[in-house]
Amino acid sequence: MATSYDYAPLFRSTVGFDRLFDLLENAQRARSTSDWPPYDIFKTGDDSYRISIAVAGFADGDLDITFQSNLLTVTGKKQEGSGEAYLHRGISGRSFEHRFELADHVRVDGADLSNGLLSIDLVREIPEALKPRKIAIESSPASDTRGRPQIEGQKAA
Repeated sequence: MATSYDYAPLFRSTVGFDRLFDLLENAQRARSTSDWPPYDIFKTGDDSYRISIAVAGFADGDLDITFQSNLLTVTGKKQEGSGEAYLHRGISGRSFEHRFELADHVRVDGADLSNGLLSIDLVREIPEALKPRKIAIESSPASDTRGRPQIEGQKAA
């Protein structure tokens, strides 16, 4: 059962959130695709993440990782065997493609294939111009009332 949401009412009352709505719509569309091979996404630090994909039977030459404008794509295409005759084939070697939308300022730090797991390390690096910064507060010397006229108050009788 697929549920689709209509974001049109939100477009009328918001400005500048177009990319967010596009991400939500793309995520809805992508859920209909296969979740094979299984994968995990976890946080390894304050600004670091790792995606681990179970790719048993794939060699590093069978896998391709591309990153372009906040979209990380991992594809796998198994090379044809050398005429091997299987009596039973339980390890699937079918082609796959996973797409991950990454937040702004997240970059791929590296990838590693070990023990049938493809691990992709991600790091969020916020540019200096966008980091919070302290603003110095300047204080002026105490106001000097000498030489300035004072407003007369009521005199006591």
